[in-house]
Amino acid sequence: MTVISVIIGSVRQGRFAEKPARWIFDHLTKREGIDAHLLDLRDYPMPFFDAPAPPAMPGRPAYEHEVVKRWTQAIEASDGFIVVSPEYNHGPSAVLKNAIDWVYPEWNRKAITFIGYGSVGGARAIEQLREIAVEMQLAPIRSAVHIPAATLYAHFRGQNVTAQLAELDSAAERMIDDLLWWANALKIARAGR
Repeated sequence: MTVISVIIGSVRQGRFAEKPARWIFDHLTKREGIDAHLLDLRDYPMPFFDAPAPPAMPGRPAYEHEVVKRWTQAIEASDGFIVVSPEYNHGPSAVLKNAIDWVYPEWNRKAITFIGYGSVGGARAIEQLREIAVEMQLAPIRSAVHIPAATLYAHFRGQNVTAQLAELDSAAERMIDDLLWWANALKIARAGR
């Protein structure tokens, strides 16, 4: 089984992120050979990164925070990731960046992709997240889903956005295909180390 975790990268009140996260999670659960997990950052209320040593430092002390330990275990158990990210001021949310920063070796050599929303479909936040992913030794794939701003605005007006998300089903399926190819290839390579 290939473990793919969908990360909900927003914790704000009235957030939109949960809707595309559940939509892509449903796509994953319809596939054979995938063990899909939903990782909601609301369930991992980590403090801002304050450890005395960076997670990449060899021999660093064990994490002290119980929530960080649970988060690290969830990342370790995953073979690939789909991150649902808002775009705040041309970048990803602070809570998402913080969650990424708490972990290092557990991210390494795994595939990652993104679903973005906000101005220009969250493209600028995803661009930054791809650069961050490379630094974490993740393999960001090219395929992503960019949700149009009209869908986000419909959510804020209290409208059902199921139909708008369904219009992106073919893009989602292509993205999942690409993610699985890379996640499986990297899983085999990690096992051979």
